[in-house]
Amino acid sequence: MYWLFNSSIGRKLIMSISGIFLILFLLFHATMNLTLVFSTEAYDWICEMLGANWYAIAGTLVLAGGFVVHIAYATWLTLQNQKARGTAKYASANQTKTEWAAKNMYVLGLIIVLGLLIHLWNFWYNMQFKELLHLKGAVSAGSGLVIDLFSQPIYSLIYLLWLAAIWFHLTHGVWSAFQTLGWNGRTWYPRLKFISNVVATIIMVAFAVVPVFFTIKSLFN
Repeated sequence: MYWLFNSSIGRKLIMSISGIFLILFLLFHATMNLTLVFSTEAYDWICEMLGANWYAIAGTLVLAGGFVVHIAYATWLTLQNQKARGTAKYASANQTKTEWAAKNMYVLGLIIVLGLLIHLWNFWYNMQFKELLHLKGAVSAGSGLVIDLFSQPIYSLIYLLWLAAIWFHLTHGVWSAFQTLGWNGRTWYPRLKFISNVVATIIMVAFAVVPVFFTIKSLFN
């Protein structure tokens, strides 16, 4: 187990596994959000099910742990790469222009973290956290909160820009994770690139539908 924490390959493996875990969460979260477009009752039921109960809290802690591990190892690897390559970034400078995301993974990661903090403040804090600590103003019906925020074009635009950063991060992150796990041959490389783009696009489109839908709806009401 020593190599897992003290070698570059081991650290990349941990970051890849934690990244795959976070991608699965994004798929679940995107599916949950989409229900709001079709039924506020179904969305509120899901929010109630994922409220301040033991399994939702346990899931939140596991998710937070996975995110912290991913960020910590990404920072560690980035600093090591910079030290080894001087002024070079995350990826080598001779990559093609299509690999822009690979060369800016850490910057994209920082943008994602900033967007996540705003997201947590507006949603998780006002819903699960306040309910958990019995604070005043806890939101029980999440649909109203989401619809109100996404009825504001400025907020929706910021949210969409945040999603764009996640998309670029995922397009590189998905195939990079599988490459680390050993799927890096000539046959699998183009396939993984294609799968990465498809997965990242599906997730981001699913997320984007909600703000776009309610922003347009608010403009015509």
